[in-house]
Amino acid sequence: MVPPHAVTAERRTKSRAAFARAGQLIPGGVNSPARAFGGVGGEPIFFASALGAHLTDIDGNTYLDYIGSWGPMILGHRHPRVVAAIQSALVLGTSYGAPTEAETHLAQIIIDAIPSIEKVRMVSSGTEAAMSAVRLARGFTGRDKIIKFAGNYHGHADSLLVAAGSAAATLGVPNSPGVTAGTARDTIVLEYNEPESLEDLFASAGDSIAAVVMEPVVGNMGLVVPSKDFLAAARRLTHLHGALLVFDEVMTGFRLSYGGAQQILGMTPDLTTLGKIVGGGLPLGAYGGRRDIMNHVLPAGKVFQAGTLSGNPLAVASGTATLELLRDAPPYALLERHGARLEEGFGLAAKRAALPVWIARQGSMMTMFFQPGPDILPVRGWKTASLSDTARYGRFFWGMIDRGHYMPCSQYEALFFSQSHTDSDIEATIQAASEVLASLT
Repeated sequence: MVPPHAVTAERRTKSRAAFARAGQLIPGGVNSPARAFGGVGGEPIFFASALGAHLTDIDGNTYLDYIGSWGPMILGHRHPRVVAAIQSALVLGTSYGAPTEAETHLAQIIIDAIPSIEKVRMVSSGTEAAMSAVRLARGFTGRDKIIKFAGNYHGHADSLLVAAGSAAATLGVPNSPGVTAGTARDTIVLEYNEPESLEDLFASAGDSIAAVVMEPVVGNMGLVVPSKDFLAAARRLTHLHGALLVFDEVMTGFRLSYGGAQQILGMTPDLTTLGKIVGGGLPLGAYGGRRDIMNHVLPAGKVFQAGTLSGNPLAVASGTATLELLRDAPPYALLERHGARLEEGFGLAAKRAALPVWIARQGSMMTMFFQPGPDILPVRGWKTASLSDTARYGRFFWGMIDRGHYMPCSQYEALFFSQSHTDSDIEATIQAASEVLASLT
């Protein structure tokens, strides 16, 4: 279905009024900075409903959705089986603060899907999963320092909310007020896809490193694919020096394949964090890994982690229905076909418009980086991603909005699509992108 009319600013007056009111009550008018449109300018759109591949805003405009609630809506919005599962759980209760058999059932599905996970603990968000995995890695190894990579986002826990300096390796510097220098001091930031930096750091400080934490395919500086050498170095060095390899698959888990990015990359991390799809769009996260490591989590071990709403019955029902559908009727071949066509169409449109871009894609995740000059470098990490022309991307975003296509509101976020997107939806999006790209020259 193609949106029936242009969605210009004049047709978004209710959203503008809603944002003005929200700004009086909520910091910045939003409950997550990703919704604030800071990366594209203008004001966010307020939504009323969603169905399949479409969003409808409070002004009644419809959009083809290419963020899917930032990843979890791989089946499309309001899939009937997912809705029915939530409804069935809802009539029995919303929270017990006690164990349910449904939690065990979902744990078994996750363990069956991802061979590196032998035991798993439910939490309520990807941030909580990453925070807990880092604490567990430190508790298991008895070490303090962790390595993360510039441009990889693992939620807003203090020890992970640090940014890289200009050097290849630097002690972490907090990039948010309220994160203390002491908290950040044990986080070392390296450049993604630079195995040499990992080699040097482990050679000098390998016995102090508890874990390497990474997105195996990055979605948080735009889509960035790892090199084989980089992945191999991370696995080899952590094993050699007694550190843990932690894959953040909050975005990629169950999206790039049923077994996540680690399945298609042929990797076996020690710990994995999950979110988004694992809750079917409701707040749920998880972390899991080797049995001997997970047995250090309280009450089996001494590493503390708890949550009143962990394993919430509504989120568990939604996640279980979603994962069962992905297992029993895998959409990945369809998603790959749509992704390949979208990548091809965007690339040809940019070429016709003589616009320098670098397109990166893995399955149903993709980013078109607007690079500033004719000598485009492959986007391999933050140093190259950060060369993008964010102002031009902002113009592209609003051009697509005006044509009824809802793209990520930042150059540095990946787009997602669902099995609900049809061939005609993909072609309509390519046509819209062709028109917008031609207007940017």
